[in-house]
Amino acid sequence: MKIVGFNFKKLNIEKISDKFEELKINTNIDITNVKQIKPDIFQPKEELIEIEFNYVIDYSPDIAKISLSGTVLVMADSKIINDFIKQWKKKKLPEEHKILIFNVILKKSNLKAMQLEDEMNLPLHIPLPSVKE
Repeated sequence: MKIVGFNFKKLNIEKISDKFEELKINTNIDITNVKQIKPDIFQPKEELIEIEFNYVIDYSPDIAKISLSGTVLVMADSKIINDFIKQWKKKKLPEEHKILIFNVILKKSNLKAMQLEDEMNLPLHIPLPSVKE
């Protein structure tokens, strides 16, 4: 299974308050859809699926919210793709591929979220390394 594409479809950030007392930051990834794509350019054994996701970072209580939506394109042989689609009909992802997909979403989305947090003067949702005395 190979990741062959990643795209954001929606980037949304809203800052409601500048008061960061009792700040709690929660994150959530939600896979919203999986669909098979039938392009003509790949070999017969290779097929594509498009995985749609939402990634939300919630700064509570009512401080800010970041919402990122997008797609991940995955290529694999037809047996793996068929199993993937079969499992998705039960609203599950195959365990053997779930980690790869979530790591790609986290990597790309966290980088974009940190850029947006910096522009909106929000605390970063992931601590960065720092030098201490």
